[in-house]
Amino acid sequence: MTMKAVVYTKYGPPEVLHVEEVVPPIPEDDELLIRVRAAEATKADCEMRGFNFQVKWFMPSLRLMLGLFKPRKRILGGYFAGEVEAIGKEVTRFNKGDSLFGSTKLRLGAYAEYMTLPQHYTLVRMPVNLTYAEAAAVPLGGLNALHFMRKAEIKSGEKVLVNGAGGSIGTFGVQIAKTMGAEVTAVDSGIKEEMLREIGADHFIDYTREDFTESEQSYDVIFSMVAKTPFKKCIKLLNRNGRYLLANPRVSDMLRSIMVSRFSDKQAMFAFAGETEEELNTLREMIEKGEIGPTVDKVYPMEEAVEAHRSVETEQRLGSIVITLT
Repeated sequence: MTMKAVVYTKYGPPEVLHVEEVVPPIPEDDELLIRVRAAEATKADCEMRGFNFQVKWFMPSLRLMLGLFKPRKRILGGYFAGEVEAIGKEVTRFNKGDSLFGSTKLRLGAYAEYMTLPQHYTLVRMPVNLTYAEAAAVPLGGLNALHFMRKAEIKSGEKVLVNGAGGSIGTFGVQIAKTMGAEVTAVDSGIKEEMLREIGADHFIDYTREDFTESEQSYDVIFSMVAKTPFKKCIKLLNRNGRYLLANPRVSDMLRSIMVSRFSDKQAMFAFAGETEEELNTLREMIEKGEIGPTVDKVYPMEEAVEAHRSVETEQRLGSIVITLT
């Protein structure tokens, strides 16, 4: 018996991806065998595929972990939605037939028709009002945005700016900030303005025409996904007790964050998301209540994974890109 998977055997451009017949995994006693229905094609997937990362400081350790000269893990995919095909004898959390969504962590493997994951991973039952493709677009953006918005402790009426608002994390950042009562300014390219206003942005700045860091407008919270955002300028834009949240910090930014938080009336935070079960359940509940939702731009079949990665890398996407494995 074989299954189809999107694999790559060398680092490089999107064209290194191809569909191949591989042997399906067998679950251990504490694992689930999951029939993957959809997986988000993420920027991290693209960075691992090309071994070209936006933030460079962790590249040496990643090279050792992922493979010095060629990838050790041939199947990408960290965030998915699917159904339980079989369970190991020690599994108690889920049953065969359950529809799940969640994270594979660094185990990866979601670009395949089947994968195995331990039951203790960040896996919860899918929102009842989403398709598999929509659910696959939730964990990455939702978990990271919820993590940072909670860190910011946003209060009703505060002004929040989301830089890089049109991607997976940013779209959820806009929506979650709005549920907290914030007045939200979204920063991204002009083609994303209509979409971002539809999901709740009060104001929009086209970064190709205007540099928000040169504005006189101040904010209580700045949430940035863009690694090259000028640190000092963002700190200057913060009101007293303002918070600067860095989703892709450089080493210099991390060091400056410690100094700012310790010696000023402002805070800079870069703590990475824990991607917990509690957070994913919170997202599920918010989605089922209609408070937030995924923003899916395009859905590609696995045979068009190359095009999916190209769409992610152009940064012209309106939200998330999803690959279906059915």
